[in-house]
Amino acid sequence: MNTAALPTLRSAPGVIALKVEGMTCASCVGRVEKALKKVPGVTGATVNLATETATVEASGDVAEAALAAVRKAGYVATVRVEGKREAEPVATHEGLQVALVAVLAAPLALPMLVAPFGIDATLSAGSQLALATVVQFHFGARFYVGAWKALRSGAGNMDLLVALGTSAAYLLSVYLMFAHGGAQHLYFEAAAVVIALVRLGKWLETRAKRQTTAAIRALAALRPERARLIREGVESEVAVEVVRVGDLVAILPGERMPVDAVVIEGDSHADEALITGESLPVAKHPGSRLTAGAVNGEGRLIARTTAVGAETTLARIIRNVESAQAAKAPIQRLVDRVSEVFVPVIIVIAFITFLGWGLANGHWEQAILNAVAVLVIACPCALGLATPTAIMAGTGVAARHGILIKDAEALEHAHAVRVVAFDKTGTMTEGKPTVVEVLETLGETLGDRPPVAAADTGGLSPKVLRLAASVQRTSDHPLARAVVKAAEVEGLELLPATDAKAVPGRGVEATVDGMRLAIASDRWAEELQAAGRDEWRDAVLRLQEEGRTVSWLIELGERPRALGVLAFGDTVKPGAAELVRKLRVLGVRSILLTGDNAGAAKTAATALGIDDVRANVLPEDKARAVAELRSEGVVAMVGDGINDAPALAAADVGIAMGSGTDVAMHTAGITLMRGDPTLVADALEISRRTYAKIRQNLFWAFIYNLVGVPLAAFGLLNPVIAGAAMALSSVSVVTNALLLKRWRPA
Repeated sequence: MNTAALPTLRSAPGVIALKVEGMTCASCVGRVEKALKKVPGVTGATVNLATETATVEASGDVAEAALAAVRKAGYVATVRVEGKREAEPVATHEGLQVALVAVLAAPLALPMLVAPFGIDATLSAGSQLALATVVQFHFGARFYVGAWKALRSGAGNMDLLVALGTSAAYLLSVYLMFAHGGAQHLYFEAAAVVIALVRLGKWLETRAKRQTTAAIRALAALRPERARLIREGVESEVAVEVVRVGDLVAILPGERMPVDAVVIEGDSHADEALITGESLPVAKHPGSRLTAGAVNGEGRLIARTTAVGAETTLARIIRNVESAQAAKAPIQRLVDRVSEVFVPVIIVIAFITFLGWGLANGHWEQAILNAVAVLVIACPCALGLATPTAIMAGTGVAARHGILIKDAEALEHAHAVRVVAFDKTGTMTEGKPTVVEVLETLGETLGDRPPVAAADTGGLSPKVLRLAASVQRTSDHPLARAVVKAAEVEGLELLPATDAKAVPGRGVEATVDGMRLAIASDRWAEELQAAGRDEWRDAVLRLQEEGRTVSWLIELGERPRALGVLAFGDTVKPGAAELVRKLRVLGVRSILLTGDNAGAAKTAATALGIDDVRANVLPEDKARAVAELRSEGVVAMVGDGINDAPALAAADVGIAMGSGTDVAMHTAGITLMRGDPTLVADALEISRRTYAKIRQNLFWAFIYNLVGVPLAAFGLLNPVIAGAAMALSSVSVVTNALLLKRWRPA
């Protein structure tokens, strides 16, 4: 994997990440977003309930103003520092609080549980008042604080619903106790048990939410804190922050790589499973790239540092996953619209319930209890958690298996993909072509002798190969690397090349030994109308029919002339044909889009099992082809090169191979950390499963309210049962999302 090519995923200038504490439901999210968007200079704000984070886009330095706005809205906010490992929250205190409130509420709930068996366990009115008061105003104080902050900012939230509902039940009981001497049934248990259940639900929810971020914590734990630095021949153990790019480091067997580096000395294997998803150890030798966080195998390595700290591949992966988890899926817009009016609507329904029951039969006590049930069964927290928890779990498990999903929008589009367009070289083939044949005619007079195959001249033509490699040494294209490598094998000394220029989709040109030369595709050679091409047409057609990729060595000028032909061979990647089969099973059509000649494209397509092949396609034509395919449904484009970037951008979902270029991965919405094409099917599958979880969660979140609120309004739910249902709603939503952690690639 070309780890150096991973895009830098640092937050863009003008983007501030905040940690926001105290949010309890979707209404809180909306309030924080509104507060941030009112800050002068802020152009956009996104708040995530599950991660308790806010991402603020601004045209200037608004950090202090943003913090002040969040605090004014009633929440605690701090700026998140990139690269700083946050301490994990300790849940022991909250767990103890839940246990204590349960102990105090249990004696109040016990009579209700044993009454059907003819047992009277009712406490005295004074004992009930004492227990309920402690629960209401000590353990329930957080709801009053949250409700007051919400009201002060002109909004409502879950805290307000709980505070109103439990206060109504508590005050009704106090009134009955003193007005009637405690001779009748009191309702202290309704208030106390609801508070206990909601506290229990929030505690379970917090524990479950922590599991959705397990992937991030696992990746963060891979970062070593110490490194063995070698300076002036002396090896010393230092903090990893001391290491700089260009420094030499030593990695002993069993140690984690402290930085991104290139091996200078030694041979070993590296376990990169948690970084790339590759289950097998990867061989490392001089020239191999090392990724921070990978585990060194059996050999001692000395390596030169290429990236440290926030610029390492591991840090970029973590930022990528965090960015995806903090983003909002487009479907969340519906939830946001509902949450804006949710709490006010519930309060109105509760008030109507109270008046309706009271005026209908004069049973005002029952009217209050039914109104309380309406208030405490409403579940704005479940609505707020439905989408982000599924995205967090899905992107987290995908990252563990080498699939980096850049944002929630890519995830949402990927689930609906119906057509996948593939680049050929480096994507579906190994991308490591070799020079298999050379045709040359470098006589003093062009055409004074027939084309000569390299095989007839005792090997690869040194004249053509030397000139071609001298031009290609300036390019990083797979074909260029093949030419340079062939020249090295032949022991040829390359000539200096100047004024080199890449011509996208056509080739590369440079000045070598006083000649302006071009390594041209067959299409470019035809556009140039290079002299001498006709003499070689039969030989070139033979090569193309054999599935060879052909490049021309052309001398540019007033009358361009062909000096030689280079033929390349490439092999289909293991698993590529299986990928096409998997996509067919998923109902996804595969298309091969390549700038290569028709013969090479057809040969590769036959091996892959792809029927739709489009050859000799320029980069801009790829983008147009992808745009046209969108009429058939959602289109994904899979590529790895600079020439694929326009098509990746034109597709609904761009998928870049991790072995490809920086530009391709910057453009793509999904990056595959390994050059394994089967990950494409895995990426579509995990996106489908994640989107299914989002829909399931939203269904349950809405159904709790659509069914529960009317039942409570019609007096069919006891407030205690309503409180239990409210607590269960958010826990069930998070638990359902966590089932994604069990996903494994097929």
